[in-house]
Amino acid sequence: MQPQPGNPEGPGKPGRPAAERDLTGSPFPLGDWGEPAERLDELYRWVESNALRTAEWYLSDRVWKRRCARVLRAGTALGVIAGAALPLLDLTGVAEGTAGWGYLSLLLGAACLACDRYFGLTSGWIRNVATAQAVQRRLQTLQFDWASESVREVLGPTEGTASEAAERCLGVLRRFSEDITELVRAETADWMVEFRSGPAPLALQSVGTTPPRPEPGQPPGRFPLPPGTRPNMPRQRPPEPR
Repeated sequence: MQPQPGNPEGPGKPGRPAAERDLTGSPFPLGDWGEPAERLDELYRWVESNALRTAEWYLSDRVWKRRCARVLRAGTALGVIAGAALPLLDLTGVAEGTAGWGYLSLLLGAACLACDRYFGLTSGWIRNVATAQAVQRRLQTLQFDWASESVREVLGPTEGTASEAAERCLGVLRRFSEDITELVRAETADWMVEFRSGPAPLALQSVGTTPPRPEPGQPPGRFPLPPGTRPNMPRQRPPEPR
């Protein structure tokens, strides 16, 4: 469910553009589970609206970065061209005294490139587009999965009870919300790593990564073994001779 045109951010914050909002979550909808179908539909609309707001934020944030990045990259190209052409014109005598301006053009082109790299405009623009597309792709998958569950509910469950069907729908919504949260966390971690150098990015990546969930058949408190390795079995004492 998309936000209304007159109140794009929901109650309490009317009329604010998407670029001025933060990716803050909305309150979890609480209510009576006496009607499970209505509650599940409300939860689906809540999850879908959060995903649409996330994609809108990234698409709005990329606009100014794209414009600034294009201006700086155009300035870099013009500076390099002028810096290469003006000394040649001075050397051939077509335009004498322009070699100094050529060196200044090279300096300005390098400054434009440095500003683009320092402020992360091009890389941020690309990250925003990639994250928005990933959110939209997962949202389409959720919509088809939810339609499949709805059709199954209308036609009648072939296996399981109504509580199992509700639990399956809640699992679909929970996994989708976790995927969107992981996308935002990964993009934020990349943005933080971009402005660091040396061993800091490795430390940041090691802290920012979330440990994998244990499999249902795996006992708690055990660390998963790397692939291709065998567990170390405890040594047994040989039987004593009789």
